[in-house]
Formats: sequence, C-alpha cells, structure tokens
Amino acid sequence: QVRLVESGGGSVQAGGSLKLSCPLIRYSRYCMGWFRQSPGTEREGVAVFDADGSTTYAASVKGRFTLSTVNQNTLSLQMNNLKPEDTAMYYCAARLCVTPPLDRDSYTYWGQGTQVTVSS
Repeated sequence: QVRLVESGGGSVQAGGSLKLSCPLIRYSRYCMGWFRQSPGTEREGVAVFDADGSTTYAASVKGRFTLSTVNQNTLSLQMNNLKPEDTAMYYCAARLCVTPPLDRDSYTYWGQGTQVTVSS
C-alpha cells in the first residue's frame, strides 16, 4: 500500500526558503509531483515529473522552485524566494506516468499535506 507523508512545511517571511520532502514511489510506472491548495481555490499543480523524467512547473513558481529526487528515496521541492501568494497546503502525489502530468485527476495517491505560510 502506498503511503505518502509530506514534511518540511512551515512559516517564513517573504524572500525566505523552505524544502518539502515526500517518500519516492519506486515503481517505474508512476510519476510524482507537488500540488498546492489555498482556501477557496482549486488544487493546482506546482511542479511535476513528466513521463520522460523532465519537469514541468507552474508559471507562478518557475525559476523559484526546483523539483528533484534525493538518493532515489525522496521527492524534494526546494522553494526559494517565497512570496505571500505561495501560502497554501502543499501535497505530494503520484500518478501513472502515461496520464496528463498537471491534471490533478490523473493522480491516484495523495499525501495529507503540509502547510506553507509566507508572511509579507
């Protein structure tokens, strides 16, 4: 059974950094990524791995966030130059790689989320 547990959220001031982590699913058919959701909004894709191993970022985070894997065990999201609009619950998720990478309905497995709060 797949269990995703995120870690690394917290509160920072604008301009600060946080690094989120989540266990990596070691099945080659699955691709992983990070989504976020703030109150009153839909859950949106932030950074995801495509089927060929490349990464896709939301326009709002491009150049500030970096998606990577660490030691083949951990999915990592490095978030730099954080802005108040980045405040949200962040979720780690996994999907079959053949499904659309930024479509939240593609994702089968979800963590419970970790809160990121950025103050101005």
